[in-house]
Amino acid sequence: MRHILYILLLSTLFVACTDKVEDAVETGQTVPMYPDYTDVTIPKNIAPLNFLLRGDYEAVAVEADGEMLKTQDGNKMQFDLDDWHDYLKTHAGKTVKVRVYGKKDGLWLAYKSFTWTIARDTIDPVLTYRLIEPDYEVWNHLQIQERDLTSFDTKQLGDWRVQENRCMNCHAFANRDPQLSMEYVRGKGGGAILNDHGVLRKLNIKAKNATDSMVSSSVYYGFSPSGRYLTFSTNVIIPAFHARPSKRLEVYDTKSDVYVADLKTHKIFLSRLLADSTQLETFPTFSPDGRYIYYCTADRRALYGNDLRKLQYSLVRIPFNERTGRIGSKVDTLVNARSGMLGDKATNKLSVCHPRISPDCRFLVFTVAYYGTFPIWHPEADLRLMDLKTGKVDDMTAANSAKSDTYHAWSSNSRWLVYASKRDDGLYGKPYFTYIDRTGKAHKPFVLPQKNPSFYDNTLKSFNVPELGSGSVPFDAVDVEKAMEQEAENFELVKAR
Repeated sequence: MRHILYILLLSTLFVACTDKVEDAVETGQTVPMYPDYTDVTIPKNIAPLNFLLRGDYEAVAVEADGEMLKTQDGNKMQFDLDDWHDYLKTHAGKTVKVRVYGKKDGLWLAYKSFTWTIARDTIDPVLTYRLIEPDYEVWNHLQIQERDLTSFDTKQLGDWRVQENRCMNCHAFANRDPQLSMEYVRGKGGGAILNDHGVLRKLNIKAKNATDSMVSSSVYYGFSPSGRYLTFSTNVIIPAFHARPSKRLEVYDTKSDVYVADLKTHKIFLSRLLADSTQLETFPTFSPDGRYIYYCTADRRALYGNDLRKLQYSLVRIPFNERTGRIGSKVDTLVNARSGMLGDKATNKLSVCHPRISPDCRFLVFTVAYYGTFPIWHPEADLRLMDLKTGKVDDMTAANSAKSDTYHAWSSNSRWLVYASKRDDGLYGKPYFTYIDRTGKAHKPFVLPQKNPSFYDNTLKSFNVPELGSGSVPFDAVDVEKAMEQEAENFELVKAR
């Protein structure tokens, strides 16, 4: 009997001791953290990496380099905004060892430690994106949103409740400048809403004198470095359903061309090299130095046999002179879809889309898939990085996943890349950020932090086409509604100079 009482006394003492974090029981297990913020590189100005522990926990504690950062009741860890930013500022340029503890049944459990590398390189403080249901039959109930990356503040730049439930395309900056940007509101009376230093103008970027030569208004677009010129594609986009249940939807172009618009003179320049009827040209973007237009092109004859697997896009570029507005006379091929090679490696992922050049003109990131131009529906879609000095192509293994990774954008300092990834469930796209160091190496990405760490468990929206900006734009969804009442400014189609 005395022996039993002795065991009970020891058990009571053990429970009392382990009620303190410093007496936690070692589990030897990886922390059941969601989102996964283990072993990531983060900018020194990012919002708190709030997270939860999967399971029934009474409390959570976080320790960094032996310093207890916070203890919180329940299974969620939500850091104080000011305390978090003070910590990042103090530890910028360092890698800290982090340990998470969870309390169950009165016992603290210690999980395997991991690291946070706090980069001195900041990220642009604003992210814009489109919120959309991730399915083929829903194109309305859309929102275009701006998010402050240093906090959790948001602003609506487009809202289906204000914009008469219209289809809206994503917001894009000129050189990440909040004073010059554009978004599209589609449908009757719609147009491109240009933010020109806070003055919103409605543009009809389909030349009145184009007759049938321009198949649509602008679809995919990008600004020149000065903001004067816009390169854009016109596309006839067709949805098709797969017979196999493993694939749901295919979206592809039957016609597409690339043009350049002068926003000052209201002229659209037609080059036969960019609008070849035998080719499908799309996804144009200016290089940050204004010397080239990069875009993707495929042989239109690939559509004839109704086998979309033959529809593979090459990556090309054509010279451009921003001072004169002249388009070059020779197209250079950087990735040939027919070659079977990507850099020095053989691959069957040879359909290229969404070229984006880093602001320092050193690196080019693009998406690759087996075929087509709509990689959000292709689980095999990955990112690739080309060194524009050497031509070497990197697989970006650390940034990619088994699901779709695409729709990417650079930060102003060329150190951060944001992109939409479906890695969590294959259905919902979320903004992920990866650090690109000066050698072009991508580091393990992290998802956009949310104030409530269960946010992604409960949202029914995908984050589509994220873009980084250097500040908040001077308008909101109500201003866009007012701009829609304007008479659209028209353009004239002329031959390229």
